Amino acid sequence: MLQFISNNTGTNEQPWNAANPDAELLDAYSRTVVSVAQKVSDTVVQIKVQKPGRRSRNGNQRFLPGTGSGFIISTDGFVVTNSHVVSSATAIEVTLQDGRQLPATRVGDDPATDLAVLQINAEGLSTAQFGDSDTLRVGQLAIAIGNPYGFQYSLTAGVVSALGRTLRSESGRLIDDVIQTDAALNPGNSGGPLVASDGRVIGVNTAVILPAQGLCFAVAANLAKYVVGKLILEGKVRRGYIGIAGQMVQLQPQLIKQYELTVRSGIFIQTIEPDGPAYNSELRQGDLIIGFNQMPVNTIDDLHRLLDADTIGRTNELLVLRNGRKVRVRVVPSEMP
Repeated sequence: MLQFISNNTGTNEQPWNAANPDAELLDAYSRTVVSVAQKVSDTVVQIKVQKPGRRSRNGNQRFLPGTGSGFIISTDGFVVTNSHVVSSATAIEVTLQDGRQLPATRVGDDPATDLAVLQINAEGLSTAQFGDSDTLRVGQLAIAIGNPYGFQYSLTAGVVSALGRTLRSESGRLIDDVIQTDAALNPGNSGGPLVASDGRVIGVNTAVILPAQGLCFAVAANLAKYVVGKLILEGKVRRGYIGIAGQMVQLQPQLIKQYELTVRSGIFIQTIEPDGPAYNSELRQGDLIIGFNQMPVNTIDDLHRLLDADTIGRTNELLVLRNGRKVRVRVVPSEMP
């Protein structure tokens, strides 16, 4: 005998009118974003700068205002922001969430990664913590906080859209380990934090592709931690320099086969700086660089990455193609000014 089980609970509500699980998901999402905002908002600052502009007809120096964002990482007042926000600024002012307006000094600036560190003198500062960007996954929540168009404090939320991107900085170098996100960024967001659901900073917002929709970028936290540490301790990030000018060229397939090369392109040396601070006299104009210290070199950006602080003042080996043969030559990089 079939037995029917009644769902009647004494009300007129039908089972399919029970609480929608999507509503609970939305509530959980909202709670996460609100929680992050509460944790991080007091650490985010607005940055106002004055930069020299063109001189007037009577010769007076004009100054142009600019704005950006940053976030406090220590109780002794260190603030992380973008290099392009504060570089060449003659005056820098930081506004805290509680309304305090404070002068700031530039501790260090690294245009190659578009990162800079300021310092302010204030008590009772809230601080943000860096997370581990190596653990990020595409699709996870990403929250951007900053001051777009000069409006103090704005929050947008999205996801991590892609990892491991590269982005060309204003200095011309590629920034490695860049996070792509669809959390909306606008002018003025530069230098603000990109935050994960646990409230830790996973990136420093740095760029927007204006014609595109939802293509925004942040320097990954692990790279930022390294650069920020160097800027605080030394005021800059040291990099090697070998005094050459070159361009990337594609290698012919028969050349690749003949020399059993692992690269498909190299750096053609156009000019060599004579009697410069770097030792490079074993190089010749027309050499084609394909390796550095046993590492392949396809592009100028590859060489830039390999010329780190550890190469400065030490003998390093370049592998070049010269007159139809492989040649190993020595260089001693100097420090990039």
